[in-house]
Amino acid sequence: MPIKTLGYGLISVGWMGRVHSRGISQVAERYPELGVNIRKVIAADTLSAARDNATQLMGFESATENYLDVINHPDVDIVSICSPNFLHHEIAMAAIKAGKDFWIEKPMGRNEIESREISEGAIAKKLMTAVGFNYRQSPAIAHARHLVRSGKLGQIYNVEVKMIADYVNDPEGAFTWRYVNEYAGSGVLGDLMSHGFDLVQYVVDDITDVCAQSEIFIKERREAAPGTSHFAKNASGALKQVENEDWTSGMMRLANGASGTFESSRIAVGPACEYSIEVRGSLGTLRWNFENLTELQVAFRNAPEYGFTRALSAPDDGEYGRFQPGRGISMSFDDLKTIEASLFIKSVLERKQIAPSAADCHSAAECVAAAKRSIASGTWQSVHQVSGNRTTREKV
Repeated sequence: MPIKTLGYGLISVGWMGRVHSRGISQVAERYPELGVNIRKVIAADTLSAARDNATQLMGFESATENYLDVINHPDVDIVSICSPNFLHHEIAMAAIKAGKDFWIEKPMGRNEIESREISEGAIAKKLMTAVGFNYRQSPAIAHARHLVRSGKLGQIYNVEVKMIADYVNDPEGAFTWRYVNEYAGSGVLGDLMSHGFDLVQYVVDDITDVCAQSEIFIKERREAAPGTSHFAKNASGALKQVENEDWTSGMMRLANGASGTFESSRIAVGPACEYSIEVRGSLGTLRWNFENLTELQVAFRNAPEYGFTRALSAPDDGEYGRFQPGRGISMSFDDLKTIEASLFIKSVLERKQIAPSAADCHSAAECVAAAKRSIASGTWQSVHQVSGNRTTREKV
């Protein structure tokens, strides 16, 4: 098989940028049938230490301060956009203008308008996109989607999705750009709940209406130096007002007639990454929690032994067999990003949208927007439905 080389450019060499780079590096080994070689051409970051990491440790040929040097480089075919939220739209639109396929983190835009412009711009240029909805890449979620979409759970009655985290539960946690709406767009709605909305739409069906509430529990934090991680504590700057939600919850209606609830928090005490979905139907129920990412709990009404059983992922569940030879061996967050990278590369090579698309992310952004409208009005709000090349609507 002839090997095709793709030139790769990375924008922002932070934690997520390094995850993207590692995922891209794994594709040739994990997916040899793709016949691809990734050439790490250039990375961009404003911090000199990050640029040094890119060239000295990560295998990039060069590094730059200016992201346009990545997008406009003649040897770059594909681009990862891992910058802070407020730069996503600007950088993605530059990639679209340059005709470069891109892999971008969520939330893709600070709001549904920016997300729509990115999605529609990419579609108009016939570009392949990928969005960081990595939780849907769990092999247990592939199993869950098959059970739901094949009718094994019967008529779906209701869905519960939770994205509960603890990463800023300390009031001494540093104030960063994530707490400013101009830069972040929202709090947990965009940062975490966009994942939850995508999981619901990927596993079950489109969300049509939402009714939501939210709260800011830690109303002030001390400002930290630019570039400080939002996991950092004991900043010494001035007290700044937190502008976006620490917590949200609500109800939702789905296109298939099911009802549901959602909840997300960044200030929980106890749960660290309790990102979960439960789907209840007339014939059975399933549960999944990211903290046990290769385990699906399943109960069927007519099973000989009534109650939940543990369905551990096996080689024929999703992409599990690419990573582990037998049932029950765990996988990692980075493995899920490698799967995401492979879907992006396959989309690029076949010129067919296979990875979670910009349109999928636009759809999640419309769910977030409806929730924000509901919080402001205290009423149910309809979700604007998105068409385009959405992979949530593909058949199992």
